[in-house]
Amino acid sequence: MRAVVSFSKFSLLKRLSHCLNPTLSFASETWPAATAFIDDGFPYHDMPKRRRRNSERKAYVTPMKVLIERAKAEREARKAQPCRVLEEPPANGLLVPELVEVAHRVYQARGSLIFGLSQLVRVIPVLRCRLCNEVHIGYVGHEIRTCTGPDSFSRNATHVWTRGGVRDVVCFPKCFHLYDRVGRPRVGHDERFSIPRIPAIVELCIQAGLDLEKYPTKRRTKPVYCIEGRIVDFESVVKEGDTEGKCSFGNDKPSMNLSTSLTQPSEKVLNLLENNISHLDQLSDEERKKLRDLSNHTLNSWIEMSSGAKKIMEKYAVNTCGYCPEIQVGPKGHKLRMCKASKHQSRNGLHAWQEATLDDLVDPNYVWHVEDLNEPALNNNLKRYYGKAPAVVELCVHGGAPVPDQYRSMMRLDVVSPDRDEVDLVA
Repeated sequence: MRAVVSFSKFSLLKRLSHCLNPTLSFASETWPAATAFIDDGFPYHDMPKRRRRNSERKAYVTPMKVLIERAKAEREARKAQPCRVLEEPPANGLLVPELVEVAHRVYQARGSLIFGLSQLVRVIPVLRCRLCNEVHIGYVGHEIRTCTGPDSFSRNATHVWTRGGVRDVVCFPKCFHLYDRVGRPRVGHDERFSIPRIPAIVELCIQAGLDLEKYPTKRRTKPVYCIEGRIVDFESVVKEGDTEGKCSFGNDKPSMNLSTSLTQPSEKVLNLLENNISHLDQLSDEERKKLRDLSNHTLNSWIEMSSGAKKIMEKYAVNTCGYCPEIQVGPKGHKLRMCKASKHQSRNGLHAWQEATLDDLVDPNYVWHVEDLNEPALNNNLKRYYGKAPAVVELCVHGGAPVPDQYRSMMRLDVVSPDRDEVDLVA
């Protein structure tokens, strides 16, 4: 009876405090909702919630009710006009002119990001669990019991830490490269070994206007027709060389200039490695400044790549499986029977395709935020007071880069966590 009374008092107090101050935040719950904005203009972003069970489907980006209404409208338009010309790009096979330059910048930022991370991980320690996908930035791994690997029950879900690398900080899922994203948008099961797989963000840039000699793609000069829901191309047939070279809005020269733009940060990190520095406290003031410049450069590349990719995804469709991490850039998903997630027997191994998000295109690998690398390991009993951030942001922040505004609320910088000896005194 006593517990019920205290719970009702706490609920009443929480409701009263929320009415008086809508921006009040507790450690276990936060207001307002995710992706909202506080009255003073400060952006609020919370870490996306993971699925409770692997059998649950991913949340839809667009509500199902809107998808049904959109499908009905397309069906009625198809009946009213069976043969029509698709006018708006990229559905008609043409490029979106204002996104061609964005695609080149995203490709450049990706190369700059990988190069910067490859240098930072040699100075700032990155740890990964040998039995699961957990990653931690720091000299000592955290003690939060969230391991889901083999025999985790016998270890009380504690992690087994080892040294990590760039692939543990950020992951770029791969997808099939489409030569003709409109004419042949789907890859068959028998074609799985003949079509190359490349990082999905590179495929997105290629479809948005980036030209790479290693991965040719078809560029049209006239829009395609839609006859009873099927795409028909009446464009005159020309030689393959002319087709590949015509209407190309750029080539891979911007990526060639990438090495020259990163020469200076590269030399700065090499100076740190020549001194055999294994701890950040051993850095001098000049070396700290060099590391800070590289961290700022890498963090800016991450923000530019993420914002540019999100802008391209507003026009170019990207699909992901609702139960597994498989992703495909294009108007439709592939037909490979390779899904091994929940309920795959009822789908004959086919993927349950739905609209993808930026986290599906680039796996940011969220990690626990640590204020100081020299502090003791994070305590499992205080995990509700700790924040999280993408591993790239956490790594660059410890390198000296300022915390971006969009990640401050996610990292819970305004929450003061109690000490280990104060766990029993905290409600």
